[in-house]
Amino acid sequence: MSLFGDGLEAAVQRAFTRPAPKSAGAQMRYLVKQLKSTKAVAQMLRISQRTVERYVKDQIKKPRAELAARLEREVKKRWQPQIRAKAREKAATTGGIVIDTRARMGYTAPIGATDQDRIRHLTVALPPQYAARLFEAQEQGATEQRLQELTAEALKEVYFQDGGRRAGSLEEVRFTDIEHLEFDL
Repeated sequence: MSLFGDGLEAAVQRAFTRPAPKSAGAQMRYLVKQLKSTKAVAQMLRISQRTVERYVKDQIKKPRAELAARLEREVKKRWQPQIRAKAREKAATTGGIVIDTRARMGYTAPIGATDQDRIRHLTVALPPQYAARLFEAQEQGATEQRLQELTAEALKEVYFQDGGRRAGSLEEVRFTDIEHLEFDL
């Protein structure tokens, strides 16, 4: 499970205007329509083409748990691409992104500063340029570690340094032991 990647994806999915298909048959029909063949859907889901055809005709209604999870994930990945793009664009240009997290945070600072790590619960509105960095990194296939570093960098600049008004000598923010993380557009 990708905490940062899934969190960003969930934030974008909250912008959907219609719910994604719920039943296995409807999800399968949607994927067949998107990929233009039952064979392509079968290869993607790692099941037989005949099984896909049975779901499409509603001959099978209840998939196994792991197939249901894969099916839902693939449908949501492709659902409403224009709405998804508009939500990302809005966050990256005008709206920004809100992060709500409870994690252990500390920082590297000059000697004499109270830089000890401690659990903090933060809800911080990040300006659009940070949303743009996060979404761009996610689209380019950044690792979970890289998304965490970008989020820590954004928190350093927005929360700890308050846009350059304080803690100018702060070098690095440590963002570990994440108990809760949620993004919102």
